[in-house]
Amino acid sequence: MPKIKTHRGAAKRFSLTGTGKVKRAKAFKRHILNKKSAKRKRNLRQAAFIAAVEEKNIKQLIPYK
Repeated sequence: MPKIKTHRGAAKRFSLTGTGKVKRAKAFKRHILNKKSAKRKRNLRQAAFIAAVEEKNIKQLIPYK
């Protein structure tokens, strides 16, 4: 069997934790930050995890990560 190609876009956006969960960055932190509170922006810095429903699909895109 040939190797599976990694989806480069997904590889830049997602990473796997030691326990096998898929980690992602939160959205809405790029621009129009004036109207967002400091607390909201601070919470957007923390990593989030992919929903269990999506996990299988994302793991197929990043097989060797």
